[in-house]
Amino acid sequence: MRSTLLKTFPRIYLAMGYNKTAALRLSLTNQHISPVRLNSTSANSAATIANIGNINQGTKYTTDFKNYAIDKNTGSVISYFHDIPLDLNVEKREANMIVEIPRWSNAKFEISTSLPGNPIVQDVKKGEVRFVKNLFPYHGYIHNYGAFPQTWEDPTTKNESINLYGDNDPLDVCEIGSNIISTGTVKRVKILGSIALIDDGELDWKVIVVDIEDPLAKEVFDIHHLFLKTPGLLESTRSWFRDYKLADGKPQNEFAFNGKYKNSQETIEIIQECNQSWKRLINGQVKGDKLPTTENVRCKGTPNFKSSFEDISLKSSSTESVVPSIVQKIYYIPTE
Repeated sequence: MRSTLLKTFPRIYLAMGYNKTAALRLSLTNQHISPVRLNSTSANSAATIANIGNINQGTKYTTDFKNYAIDKNTGSVISYFHDIPLDLNVEKREANMIVEIPRWSNAKFEISTSLPGNPIVQDVKKGEVRFVKNLFPYHGYIHNYGAFPQTWEDPTTKNESINLYGDNDPLDVCEIGSNIISTGTVKRVKILGSIALIDDGELDWKVIVVDIEDPLAKEVFDIHHLFLKTPGLLESTRSWFRDYKLADGKPQNEFAFNGKYKNSQETIEIIQECNQSWKRLINGQVKGDKLPTTENVRCKGTPNFKSSFEDISLKSSSTESVVPSIVQKIYYIPTE
């Protein structure tokens, strides 16, 4: 497959820094790496995507809002961070993704790494919930934005090649398919590539994926395919992450590796590294300040495994606060 693409798309491969030797090496590596099997109760009775649901608590767009993952069979809370399996399949280049923010929306939802049960909450700054601003020509987030469960960018270990530490969160994911996906949805996605953002001095990978049920998934198998099938998407994605804070009066973000996209195989290795970091975290092998909570109900044998999140009382809520009108404002700011 890769050798055929080298003949068909030589200019794209040269632009990405490929050569035939490197391509062959990556192909051989891929043949010898087996899918990661996670050390959790998923081996016997893990929830599949079909039996994972979610429930809202509190009022949306306020500080008391929480979206919990639940096991549909029992109605009990499970952790988005720890209990939903990553289920990385190296051969198919697929994994499970949790959607936090639907495309074109502004509310900055994220998995809480500190609250019991790790619900999705709206980020808060100075007591106010946060909304990303609309930097023309975009509205809100340009992709379905979320995270890979059972991954963690370790803030205690430096990436020696770029001299940066991780951002202490699950690995971020951008889903590029056609559908707008709601908060709390778990999706099976195809892994295409990634780009390394430097956010407040920390390494913050953004993994590019597509829902395996999206028609695009049948046409793209690696990051270079997007230059052909979705012209402008990768360039716009890089620009959005570089510039989205300008409307807040902040400088442009920077990228590691000169803003170059990593391919699918390289990205899988990054995901594996972050999964290994999560395993060390969940097993109590990482020491440091402000580490995420590791309470879970499905990773038996880990220090903070428990039978249930008994202190969380579930009561479904569909109420929403009025979104401030300023959130719809469009900002026109020179970006070059």
